[in-house]
Amino acid sequence: MAFEFRECEIKGLFEIQPKVFGDARGYFFECYSERDFFAAGLTEKFVQDNQSSSNKGVLRGLHFQKRHPQAKLVRAIQGQVLDVAVDLRDQSPTFGKWHGVVLDAEKQNQFYIPRGFAHGFFVLSGTAVFGYKCSDFYHPEDEGGLMWNDPLIGVDWFGAAQGVEPLLSEKDKTHPLFNPGAKYFNADASAWMGN
Repeated sequence: MAFEFRECEIKGLFEIQPKVFGDARGYFFECYSERDFFAAGLTEKFVQDNQSSSNKGVLRGLHFQKRHPQAKLVRAIQGQVLDVAVDLRDQSPTFGKWHGVVLDAEKQNQFYIPRGFAHGFFVLSGTAVFGYKCSDFYHPEDEGGLMWNDPLIGVDWFGAAQGVEPLLSEKDKTHPLFNPGAKYFNADASAWMGN
């Protein structure tokens, strides 16, 4: 197998380390293999690849889609980011909890986030190129979000970057706060709530 899969503290989240082969010429590794991911129980089909470039201090999130929830496989292609997932599966014992992984282009680690989570990241390096696979297409009319600094969720964005002021989009400054009594997804969750 070309990957090591480590499940995180929140069920369904995985940090993934591909095997990287390097020599004086550079390196090679498999970013994704359906065969290996399916063998590890990660059976989402990915239909869209996205890529963004961001400067140090940019914070994007926390985002999700309500009727078309997306599983994501994310990585830093260049630079380093703190990547965060918040469990919004209303039947989950970790509903409202977050987990973060530092994604580093030198390490080539990845983060698998199943459907039912809000997602965001904070750029730690001078610049970062961020890539992610999605299991559903982007639907702009279906966007949902949570305030990045919600006190109930309590994400520690800045543990690795003290004193950095986050750079936010206007949209990300206005998301609502987390509501513990809310149902965040309008989709039929029966097929994926247990992931």
